[in-house]
Amino acid sequence: MSPGAAVRPFPWDEALHAGLCLLRLEPRVFWAMTPREFHAAIGGLRGQGQSLRRESLEALMRAFPDSRDGSEIDVERRDHGRE
Repeated sequence: MSPGAAVRPFPWDEALHAGLCLLRLEPRVFWAMTPREFHAAIGGLRGQGQSLRRESLEALMRAFPDSRDGSEIDVERRDHGRE
């Protein structure tokens, strides 16, 4: 940290809200977590990768169709199955 840089206090309100309300952890579990575990639990280890491109999504949809009978789903439909 550079000299003169403002030190921000730990955001306890946000951490408690994320742990107890959003993740619904029991208090004993929340308080037993290490900072690294908590960071991972709130998605901190997830990369900031690129989003899936349309072509890749369509290839996945063809490879893993959502229909129960195994038939292909029309990936070109723009109404998302709505009539």
